[in-house]
Amino acid sequence: MTGMCSQRIHDITARLEAIVASTDAVLVAAAPELADELLALGDTILETWLTAHNATSTTSSVEGFRLLALQRQGARGDPSFNACRETCRELVYHRNLVRLEPAHPDTARRLRLGAMVARHLALFIGGKLEVAGLGEFCCASRPLRSQEANSQAAEIV
Repeated sequence: MTGMCSQRIHDITARLEAIVASTDAVLVAAAPELADELLALGDTILETWLTAHNATSTTSSVEGFRLLALQRQGARGDPSFNACRETCRELVYHRNLVRLEPAHPDTARRLRLGAMVARHLALFIGGKLEVAGLGEFCCASRPLRSQEANSQAAEIV
């Protein structure tokens, strides 16, 4: 299951990178759809976490957004999961900015920032899937870097 979940996170991250690399004209032309897609990708990221933990994803919403309900569901029994609560809220914020004013001069920038926020969420969840306890003191990836450094040191010796 973890391999399939890692692949799903990888696919989402690749899509987010494509959005970040898009031209302003491409982003502005599809602004409302991209804003909704970013939110849907956030949902999928959290669904991936729940699937990996054999939980059925909720269909309810919190404050009008399923993403926030999924985050709340994921945090039950895992307090370290609360580290991504504000990331989820920020993703909703960027979506709302674009949907409320798609012709705003900052729309392309807002979409790129939203994609970066979604990427942060994907990296956090992907890291938690690989390393239990990641996020206990924030969403720092120190446990991942420590393991990577240890494996590189072992290769040198």
